[in-house]
This record gives sequence, structure tokens and C-alpha cells, in this order.
Amino acid sequence: MYPSEPAVPATPEGVGLTALLVAQARALESGRPDRLFDDSLATDFVVAAGPAYSAIAARIDDRLTFQRACVAIRTRFFDDCLLDAASAGCRQVVVLGAGLDARAFRLAWPSGLRLFELDQADVVDFKEQVLSSRAARPTCERRVVRADLREEWPAALVAAGFRANEPTAWLAEGLLMYLTEGERNRLLHCIGRLSTSGSRLALDHRGPAAAEPQAAPGRSSRGAGEAGGEHRQQDGESPVALLGIRMHVGETDRSLTDPTEWLADHGWRATVYPAAECFVRYGRPVPAALAASGVRLWLATAARA
Repeated sequence: MYPSEPAVPATPEGVGLTALLVAQARALESGRPDRLFDDSLATDFVVAAGPAYSAIAARIDDRLTFQRACVAIRTRFFDDCLLDAASAGCRQVVVLGAGLDARAFRLAWPSGLRLFELDQADVVDFKEQVLSSRAARPTCERRVVRADLREEWPAALVAAGFRANEPTAWLAEGLLMYLTEGERNRLLHCIGRLSTSGSRLALDHRGPAAAEPQAAPGRSSRGAGEAGGEHRQQDGESPVALLGIRMHVGETDRSLTDPTEWLADHGWRATVYPAAECFVRYGRPVPAALAASGVRLWLATAARA
């Protein structure tokens, strides 16, 4: 009898596809000699997704330069935020909409830290199969929660062992733009209910397509040099729009236009950084697509007020 081939995990669909786009960006960053982080599992996730994902990625590859640059910066920014929170005494970390995040495996966590990952079942199932096949071992106590953040998720988190009376570091990376304004407010409300004094929050948000200047429909986005080509890489639609994934952003949304006050309303004392400032912090050139409108894409760290 021949040994059976390992099962090929089903590739996530819908918003779950964005987790693979992020993993691919992290894999590419990890291969740079001047990399901002090293995520070896990112390549494993992309390879495991196989031809089905490769075909999808190939359709939009020329539109991903800006997004990949942003993923690299925000990944390092949030690495620093979470490790700083852990150093300050947070021994619980909750990664909301975790996708294919590998921080439980690649960061040097202090002893006794518990890290919770929340995401939809199809993304979690894909991730767990890949991790199992690689015999990946976390550097902390890792707990996985299958939950939809648009529904009632706090009970599932508590059932997994979360303790609301302990300081917690929360991460909402690349998440808010896929929630409606009402869903974003409910998410912050739920996080606040579960956060005691000493808790931290790290998150980002992005504005409408004006943050990435668009080329006229049907016109080529290539051929004007690296900076110019990047500036005009859009061809009427963003990559996620071409995948049929909707982002919920608007000019009057306070979580976008006034994030400091929006977070204060939910009980968080925040410091908000335009993305362009973060590029400079980590020694990377500010993408031309961002230079004129950095405030439309922000990252923030906050403490429980």
C-alpha cells in the first residue's frame, strides 16, 4: 500500500483571498536583503494555495506594487507595536481578522504570553493545514478562534480562554476597510468592553481610491519609469475590486477623516501616523501614489483611556 498524498487545503475565497495577497507581499519582503522582517511561513501559504491562487494573482500582479510596499511597512510597524505592548506588561494579544498572520511563530514573545487569532473558518482551516504540514511551532501560547467579526465574536474569544481583566494588545491590521461604518463602530465597542486599563490597540485604515491616483480606464499604466509607473499603476479599479471584494470607505466616515477623535469616542488615547511618515521611519521611499495624500492611509497605536 502506498502512502496517501497529503490533502491540498481549499484556497480561501472572497475576503479570504486578501490574506493570500498579504502573505505574498510578506514573502517578497522576506526575500529582500534589507527586509524589515522575516516571515518564512508566508511563502508556504502561497505555495500551498497552488495554481488556483497563482492564476488569480497573475491577473492583478501589475497593480500590486503600491499595496505590497504598504504591507511591508505596516507589518513592521505592528510588529513593533505588539512587542512594545508585551514589554509594557500585556500578556494577551488578540489578532482580529488574523488571516495568514505568522506573528505567533516568528516574533520573540515574553514567557507566558497568550496569542489569540480570530478569523473566518475557511481561512483558519487553510492556515491550520499548512501549519500542520510544516510542523510549525509557535513561540507563545497560541489559540485559534473561528469567528466572523461582523457577528457576535466576543463570546467565542472568552470561551477560548481570553481574560477580560488582564491587559491586552489588540491588532486590527488591514481590516477596517472591509467593514461598514456601523460594523467598525461595533467592533471598537466590543474591543472596549473587553479591555481593561493597560490595554493597547494597533490598527490601520485607508481611504477611497483617491489615495492611489487612477489612470484613465483602458490606458496603459506602464512605461514612464519606476516612480511614474507606480504612480499610475491603477487602471480604473483597485486589485481587491477586480477580485469582487468591496471596501467600505467614504469621505465623511469619521474613522477615516478624524481617527484620533473617533478612537477617543471609543475610549482610546491614540497616536495616529500618516503612512508616508511610517515609510520614512523605516527607511523606505514614499510611494508616488501616496506622496500627495498620505493622510488617507493611516496607522495608529492607542492606549486604553
